[in-house]
Amino acid sequence: MADPFHDDDLVHLATHGVPPLSAAAVSGYIDNEGARIWYAGLGSGPPVVLLHGGLGNSGNWGYQVPALVGAGYTAILIDSRGQGRSTRESRPYSYGLMASDTRAVMDVLGVAKAAFIGWSDGADTALVLSRETPGRSMGVFFFACNVDRTGTKPFRSSPVIERIYNHHVREYAALSPLAGGFEAMRDDLAVMQASQPNYGPDELRNIVVPVWSVLGEHDEFIEREHAEYIARTVPGGKFVLLHSVSHFAPLQRPDVFNRAMLDFLREVQSKSSGSLR
Repeated sequence: MADPFHDDDLVHLATHGVPPLSAAAVSGYIDNEGARIWYAGLGSGPPVVLLHGGLGNSGNWGYQVPALVGAGYTAILIDSRGQGRSTRESRPYSYGLMASDTRAVMDVLGVAKAAFIGWSDGADTALVLSRETPGRSMGVFFFACNVDRTGTKPFRSSPVIERIYNHHVREYAALSPLAGGFEAMRDDLAVMQASQPNYGPDELRNIVVPVWSVLGEHDEFIEREHAEYIARTVPGGKFVLLHSVSHFAPLQRPDVFNRAMLDFLREVQSKSSGSLR
């Protein structure tokens, strides 16, 4: 058996990018809250919504979608507003708006309830959605994000961060209908990230769906203690540490990330008393 794929330094990403997604069974755009939001669905089975990190797009899930489809799930992809193929309007970014976009995609696809795999900004979007509308959420795989300002480390650049940043710049230029808007998007997202969602213990204790707080052992941005605090405070919380990876685990060691992701989905499915649809 071949050794599992590893790209810890993201050198392969810088040279080859992410494997392209297979043709979607359904894809399109919806208009919601002043933005035009791109979405796609692949596979068949219980729905799983994948929400990418800031600056990125749905193509960042190129190693996860085949694993989900192969395990019998429907992977629902969304380009967050102002990123990937999606547009934005003049209002500031907020996780609440992105949660609204996500619910709107679920509505057009006829998905009443789904499990959520969120990476960084996508994790907060999924958490906000699940707190606002718990009936729409099976649970949140909350990977590599914070819920208040105490959870972040001081920023330090590195070759890995430079490679993923340059990848995002190239992808934005190739996909976005908003030519020349990358720097404005980057800076406006940073404003949101610095102040939202600002959930304290009371807000976390009000989250009634299962939440796996997942972190890479070498995450560049998020404090491990903060991820553990989230897991302790959410009533259905669980902390999972992914060894030998960082904030970019889905690209660095997909087998490690996918194993945890599929474990989460099996657990939340086993605890559900009804259909996901």
